[in-house]
Amino acid sequence: MLQNDILIPDKTCSARRLQLQNVFDFDEVDELINRSEKQHINEVCWGKSTIISTVGFVAAYCPQALIIKFYIDESSHQAIYQHPNDPVFKDSCVEFFIAVDGSGNYYNFEFNSLSTCLASYGKNRHNREKLDLAQIQTIKSKINWIEKPPSAKTYRWEITIVLAPEIFCFNDIKNFKPGSYKVNFYKCGDDLEPLHYLAWNKITSPEPDFHQPKYFGILQLV
Repeated sequence: MLQNDILIPDKTCSARRLQLQNVFDFDEVDELINRSEKQHINEVCWGKSTIISTVGFVAAYCPQALIIKFYIDESSHQAIYQHPNDPVFKDSCVEFFIAVDGSGNYYNFEFNSLSTCLASYGKNRHNREKLDLAQIQTIKSKINWIEKPPSAKTYRWEITIVLAPEIFCFNDIKNFKPGSYKVNFYKCGDDLEPLHYLAWNKITSPEPDFHQPKYFGILQLV
């Protein structure tokens, strides 16, 4: 291990179970999830030390879905990519990585403010299999713009993401129940200035690379 590639103790966050009449009713989902305490994506891993984005998230679940909501407030913004598996990490992008078993593989789900999703599966950044269009279309999401220029000084937006068990297509997940997963949450924008890479659980490797499961924290479904 390189001298400045230091493992940080795992963070832990909880996802509480929501009692939902309809998991795809975003008004109902948001009303419940907004009551939860936000976790912060504020570890500056590479790029500018000055944080240009304030980003939080809440994780929740019900038997039929894993639910992630991101809250973003940023000083610069881009939303260009519109097709599944486009390089949305070049836009203003939030990301959720999750390992659902001990195989060493993990899923990455990346979204811009158009709800465009890049999703894939594998052991590292180089050996990944992209999920196909039909699989990505099972992901449901909602964008909510709070404010943006010229009427405001920053771009404030939210995205609520509903992941049904079938999106984890390389595993046999029938429903979600109490347990724990290895995860990390990120904010980036490769075409934004200043360049920034923010994480929930800090990464200390010398070169930018979110695809490092050894730095995943723990998400507990309670």
